[in-house]
Amino acid sequence: MNWDPSPEIKLFREEVRAFARASVPDDIRLKFERGYRLGRDDYTRWYQILAARGWSAPAWPKEHGGPGWSPLQRLIFDDEMLLAGAPRIISAGINMLGPVLIAFGTEEQKRCYLPAILRTETWWAQGFSEPEAGSDLASLRTRAVPDGDDFIVTGQKSWSSYGHFSDRMFTLVRTDPAAKPQRGISFLMIDLNAPGVEVRPVRTIDGGTDLNEVWLDAVRVPRANLVGALDDGWTCAKYLLTLERTTIAGIGACKQQLRRARMLCAATKHGGRPLIEHPSFAERMALLEVDVMALEFTALRMLGANAESGSGAEASLLKIRGTEVRQAIYAFLLDVAGPAAVPWREEAMHLGDDDPAVAAELAPLAANYLDSRKLSIYGGTNEVQRNIAARMVLRP
Repeated sequence: MNWDPSPEIKLFREEVRAFARASVPDDIRLKFERGYRLGRDDYTRWYQILAARGWSAPAWPKEHGGPGWSPLQRLIFDDEMLLAGAPRIISAGINMLGPVLIAFGTEEQKRCYLPAILRTETWWAQGFSEPEAGSDLASLRTRAVPDGDDFIVTGQKSWSSYGHFSDRMFTLVRTDPAAKPQRGISFLMIDLNAPGVEVRPVRTIDGGTDLNEVWLDAVRVPRANLVGALDDGWTCAKYLLTLERTTIAGIGACKQQLRRARMLCAATKHGGRPLIEHPSFAERMALLEVDVMALEFTALRMLGANAESGSGAEASLLKIRGTEVRQAIYAFLLDVAGPAAVPWREEAMHLGDDDPAVAAELAPLAANYLDSRKLSIYGGTNEVQRNIAARMVLRP
């Protein structure tokens, strides 16, 4: 594909690149580039730097505090930020709830919640999946029963990313149990500090606790927290999941990790030679570079054809291929680390200035690889995405 960007797009890339290189705090960049865990304070500090520049919500329109960028500009922003060592925007409030409120929320909800999301004053968790309703989300059983001006919500949510340091949660609840599966579901916003809410971190295979269970025991939620129409939460959910799946494709993240792999292959030696000089490693490196290039060109073709990204089957296809490529890069990094990846320690995931004995570049690779296994599961498993794409493309 011969893609020749316009002068305006070239200038935009240069602007973003210059800002990223000058603005990412050194300690945050070091943690992110080496695969160490970042905390809420790290993310909040970086997002507030972006907010001061007006760039904390790349997909939001100008009238709601965003930059009003095109899909192509957002792709370039993601690339340049990640390549400069800036943490990706993981805020569910910015990436998910904000666009839903802009599309379906009341004017009062927009005035109340959007400014605080932009400034990262509140953190939001997603409450969609349940123990028996993950990929089959329409079978969710968390109930919201009307009670005067409130709903009484009872149930359990699973895999709520960053729920352990979130203030609020947007969630899907069943408000009409007699309706068909996709009907009778509503979209509610819940205060995680309300009586009856319990957040329980789930320790994952890499030792992290980013995922959480949220238990709701007769939680009183104001009707004013209903987004969209009663019993029509599925419309909001479909809109949100399309945004999430496109983000999960992670083209910028692929490039960032590929650069990490290239650097480690040049710095790590076997038999007295850098790994990149060994034919087997050089071939795998080249194949990964081709895969990432093909992924990016696929996204650029979508943007050129549709003027908007992430619609229909394309979002599912990008999610599938993007997560597979990212997992392949992490598997390659694990092979680059070799024996150094085996005795990984949980404490090695927390970068400390006083721990020079830790092999800073190699220590986190095993945990990074283990963490990457979830990429093909969240946002709807890749198997489910293949079914969605098949129905939309192949059905007559």
